[in-house]
Amino acid sequence: MRYLILVVAGFCLFCGWLVVQSGLFENSHQTGRSCILLQSIAPNEQPQAQQTPAPETARLEAAQAITFGADNAPARTLALGSVDPRSGFKYQLELTSRGAAIRTATFSEYDDRDYKNPQPLAIVRPIPKRDGGEVLAMANTELVFVEQQLRLPLDRLEWKSSDTETADDGSQTARFEAVIKNEDTGEPVLKLTKTYKVSRDSYLLDCDITAENLTGAEQKIYLSLAGPGGLGTEAFGQDVRKVIAAYKDSKGQIASRSLDIGKLMKAKNLDDRQLAVPGGKLLWVAAVNKYFAAIVVPVPDEGKDYCDWVTDRAGRFYDPDGDPKTSSGEETIGLDLKLAANALAANGSKTYRFQLYVGPKDKSFFDKNELYRKLGFYHTIDFMGCCCPAWMINPLAFGILAIMKWMYALIHNYGVVIIILVFLMRLVLHPVTKKSQVSMSKMSKLAPRAEEIKKKYANNKAEMNKQMMALYREQGASPIMGMLPMMVQMPIWIALYSAVYTSIDLRGAAFLPFWITDLSAPDALFRFPAFTLPLFGKLDSFNLLPILMGVAFYLQQKLMPSPAATNPQAAQQQKMMQIMLPLMFPLMLYKGPSGVNLYIMASTFAGVIEQHVIRKHIEEKEQNESDGLVAATSKTGGKVKKKKPKPFFKNM
Repeated sequence: MRYLILVVAGFCLFCGWLVVQSGLFENSHQTGRSCILLQSIAPNEQPQAQQTPAPETARLEAAQAITFGADNAPARTLALGSVDPRSGFKYQLELTSRGAAIRTATFSEYDDRDYKNPQPLAIVRPIPKRDGGEVLAMANTELVFVEQQLRLPLDRLEWKSSDTETADDGSQTARFEAVIKNEDTGEPVLKLTKTYKVSRDSYLLDCDITAENLTGAEQKIYLSLAGPGGLGTEAFGQDVRKVIAAYKDSKGQIASRSLDIGKLMKAKNLDDRQLAVPGGKLLWVAAVNKYFAAIVVPVPDEGKDYCDWVTDRAGRFYDPDGDPKTSSGEETIGLDLKLAANALAANGSKTYRFQLYVGPKDKSFFDKNELYRKLGFYHTIDFMGCCCPAWMINPLAFGILAIMKWMYALIHNYGVVIIILVFLMRLVLHPVTKKSQVSMSKMSKLAPRAEEIKKKYANNKAEMNKQMMALYREQGASPIMGMLPMMVQMPIWIALYSAVYTSIDLRGAAFLPFWITDLSAPDALFRFPAFTLPLFGKLDSFNLLPILMGVAFYLQQKLMPSPAATNPQAAQQQKMMQIMLPLMFPLMLYKGPSGVNLYIMASTFAGVIEQHVIRKHIEEKEQNESDGLVAATSKTGGKVKKKKPKPFFKNM
């Protein structure tokens, strides 16, 4: 039976380790030039669209005889929305004329959790480059003229901008324009217009990109976009940032594919970064961290239920210092998108419509919005199922989140909600836990006799197994019943852990005014000057919860039924396990979110109380047996009953 304890302990340590350890565009701004010129496409960079036959219509002149360019407009920065919560806007966009791009998006209702000086949280932001420049959070990166095999780096171009417009409903709009011209004749050949619109009380942003052919000849072009990118990490310990693409599969169900920051960092080529799913109909792509998502939704053309003009969607890893061996804290992720080559008729145009969701990952919020529910935004929420499949963990975790929200409406303290929920779970699962503990207790008492059988029949495995089963049957014990109830409970506890770990409602939520003031951060009873220790890393606070957790684990180990040691080696293993578990979890979770640590501590202390009750029950049962009472079999319901005296005629 010592192996049972080792397996369970190893399983717990493995799950704990998984939970805790869960981790370039050269577009520098050329200020010295008034005009951006098109560049020739190298033969090995030619887009797939170039291999199709040219249409039998009038075309622009060959690349060798023409030069395209675009004049830089004055550099300018515009702002849409507001960081003031009273304004009604959910965030503020900082737009720049360079690339007509989003430079930052800053929330009005969420701060950066800096305990010294909290500031509004910038969810997407520019990515610094080694040359001193920056990669913008979301921008058109290039325009390609397919027939002429020429490309224009749009993210180096200063687009012409107009003043922000405010509509009667309070929504705000900004517009940017770029005109591409024939450098030889000065005649305009193409006009790009990009429009942003934000509305009050909405996390959704509208973005339209219109390409207008200004010539009497057909032109074939495609556009590339980068972003959203620059999401910072929201986790303490594990980095859960990833890129996701959602599709409708052949059965009409929404499925998703994701790549985390670790996989993107190791990617060797474009294929390793692709988010394509064979046969899938694209719904959206997103960059996410633990609590927030930046979701790009290409709006389908009229009459279609999915977008077919985003041909490439790939994730990208950005490492500003270029050193893969060290982490500077600036490493981040983003998306690369390419729009399908489009043939613009003479004096014709094409508009690409996007919607961008920049906001929290909250299923209850997604469910209240018909569009978010229809598009399956809940796929951005990733529960840490450990060794349990998502189809099992996700419904449980979403259900627990809903219960937590309902309880919070009554209690208004998520710390208290976690504690009550843990005790309720313990109460509901008590019959299963009790059955498991009773079985383990029986097995521990049978250990010496089982060891004798193993020695006696060491050379006859079949007879040994027969005798062991007879022993278990005689005593009403079962090795499987000791472990099976724990395995049944495991998905529920993992789902509860995942719900507490993932819930954005815990971000910034306080438990007590003087301690655990943010359930999504370490509890920090008091702070001190930062220093670095092996295993812990950077330390700047004394966290009490992990220490209390260690005490709870120690008490639990002392009360848990354990097999009687049949040899010195087994006794040493048991002793080491009783020491290691109370030390390992506090070490691993020392800098973990206080909400998670509060859950584990509450669960462990509740387990200590529960084991005390079960142990008392076992002792009373043994005392009753010694006093002439016997345990009924399963056929009688498992109740204890007195021995009935034999009839007098059987004693004759």
